[in-house]
Amino acid sequence: MREEKHLLRATVSFSSRYHNGTAVRLVCLAEHHISVGEGLPFGRLLPCSAHLPLGEANIHVWEEWAGLGQLEDYLSFLEYLLWVFTPLAIVFILPFLIVIFLYLSILFLHVYKRKNQLREAYSNNLWDGARKTLATLWDGHGAIWHGYEIHGLEKIPDEGPALIVYYHGAIPIDYYYFLATVIIQKGRTCHSVADHFLFKVPGFKLLLEVFSVIHGPQEECVKALRNGHLLGISPGGVREALFSDETYPLLWGKRKGFAQVAIDSKVPVIPMFTQNLREGFRSLGTLRFYRWVYERFRLPIAPIYGGFPVKFRTYLGDPIPYDPKLNAAELAEKVQQAVQALIDKHQKIPGNILRALLERFQRERKED
Repeated sequence: MREEKHLLRATVSFSSRYHNGTAVRLVCLAEHHISVGEGLPFGRLLPCSAHLPLGEANIHVWEEWAGLGQLEDYLSFLEYLLWVFTPLAIVFILPFLIVIFLYLSILFLHVYKRKNQLREAYSNNLWDGARKTLATLWDGHGAIWHGYEIHGLEKIPDEGPALIVYYHGAIPIDYYYFLATVIIQKGRTCHSVADHFLFKVPGFKLLLEVFSVIHGPQEECVKALRNGHLLGISPGGVREALFSDETYPLLWGKRKGFAQVAIDSKVPVIPMFTQNLREGFRSLGTLRFYRWVYERFRLPIAPIYGGFPVKFRTYLGDPIPYDPKLNAAELAEKVQQAVQALIDKHQKIPGNILRALLERFQRERKED
């Protein structure tokens, strides 16, 4: 009874400060009801065994009445959601940074074009300075973010044609770094073959033109090689970008057009692969829905996530010389085996993001 009276006193004191009518009503209730809290307003009452001072009791009753306890639970839930979804947001946002970087490159080209309009009539190579500037930017990005290395660059001829065949990552950012290195160290622009959808992306036309990107008819490829240019192509293309995974399967199918191009041009084929490429960026294309959309509508809408600063090492294999005895199917098989050999030699299967991150701190360079 002493604890009950203490509790009622605290409640009456609180009520009397704000509602005199309520205080009188509580006193009356206290005279008729012995059980604690029966008929009392303002929600749950304090445990009397705590023997709280009157001020603390008043504060607690006010918090209960205002619902501050529920607000605290709500804020804790929001904090939990933030903790869960922040990493997911980061890995999906980083790929968009690459797209932003591409658009910044396009913006630079437009500015450069306007600045040099008066010089266009007096220059045979208007875009050479722009290409070298962008190559420097991409080369710096690769060095800083991925510690990018290229092994076997001496296998790229200083002059004359060659066909470079490479494994296609979810985002072929390694190929951008390769192009930049060739421009800077070899002083050459490597022509490239890209999927048709890339030519439909708003604003990309100028960038593709300046860096000699074509959509892939065999006649144009042969023409570029016969004119003495380097040409890069990924037989796996968008399919390999979307549906390959950390086990690095080559999804070339029965494609042999690239081999026929090499035969018609009578040029060597140089295989290329970049270590940890799938640990930098990964695709959700392995999910059935995205595969169905691509197969049905040819829309490459599978989300790409990542942007992790893993170690990138590009390896160039020994050139496969032109052999008139080989047909397109045989040459395609030989090239695929050469790329697969680079994967088997330089990539740990399955790929691991943490391991690839730790390789950034390795001081000794791996053997080629």
